[in-house]
Amino acid sequence: MTNPEGPYVKVHFRLEIEDAWPPASVESLWAVDQGDGTARLDNIPWFVRGIACGDVVATEPDEEGVRWAGEVVRRSENCTIRLIVLRDGGSEAARQSVINAFHELGVCGEGIERFRMVALDVPPTADLTKVQRLLKHGVAKEWWDMEEGCITTQWRAASAG
Repeated sequence: MTNPEGPYVKVHFRLEIEDAWPPASVESLWAVDQGDGTARLDNIPWFVRGIACGDVVATEPDEEGVRWAGEVVRRSENCTIRLIVLRDGGSEAARQSVINAFHELGVCGEGIERFRMVALDVPPTADLTKVQRLLKHGVAKEWWDMEEGCITTQWRAASAG
């Protein structure tokens, strides 16, 4: 798979498992090879903490050519928010309605059936106060549980306001 920005590669992240979560010890994300030993992430992480779509990470191939993520070289300023959808048992329709609601606020997302999850990619251009208001409303209504996978200074400032 290629695009004008460079070839797509898979970047692998080692995960720390606590209380049987996350359900895997490695997560791989699609990224665009930057040609200098780094890659720009082009996926919303399901489980990796402290990483967001658009971040540029250093990569180091192992002896089998698997690219492992190193330090973040440049932050995208996007936030990663993960939801476990509780409404309607986390059905496909419930997950899609969550994605649609956040899409109206300038937030991209995707769902995964296996864990009844929605992962949200919140760009710095989104109205962070409105996004947070909807997130808190959904938690209060028990529509979903929420985890802040990767947040920024802007996100913290919006939640303090």
